Amino acid sequence: MIQKVEQLQECFEFRQIRPEEAEQAVEIERICFPPNEACSPKMMRERVATVPDLFLVAVEKDTGKIAGFLNGIASDEEKFRDEFFQDATLHCKDGANVMLLGLDVLPQYRGQGLATEIVRQYIEREKEKHRKKLYLTCLDNKVKMYEKMGFVNLGISNSTWGGEAWYDMSYSLDEVD
Repeated sequence: MIQKVEQLQECFEFRQIRPEEAEQAVEIERICFPPNEACSPKMMRERVATVPDLFLVAVEKDTGKIAGFLNGIASDEEKFRDEFFQDATLHCKDGANVMLLGLDVLPQYRGQGLATEIVRQYIEREKEKHRKKLYLTCLDNKVKMYEKMGFVNLGISNSTWGGEAWYDMSYSLDEVD
């Protein structure tokens, strides 16, 4: 595991998104999610402009292109709601929690542990900011993946985003590793 992490860190730079990378994020979202689930291009641009500090991108060092990212907004709320997907003004800079809005990894980079490393680094970064929890919704076929990353399945979500059945998941940041 440590060797895999070191290899990923040799190949990728992990950092906050930059304004000039908004169009890459739009295109990656289009590739990674079906139209009914994807963030709209307008909304993705708004997220990049409004909350770049809650993006963590993995940039391939050889090409300078984003291979994947995780993004969210901070909130004091403890329940995920669909409005978080559509309204970046719900972001509360000093919010105790982060509502994760999307984990995107381009198909050619999947199966290498990149998504896990993005999430791991995101968790560490948000712990340093003294956040309390991460929340997300996911489809049934992703529940086990997030459980392996340490998230707890809270059951069927109230979310109706994209007309799908979602599961609420959470990760407590204030627990001892």
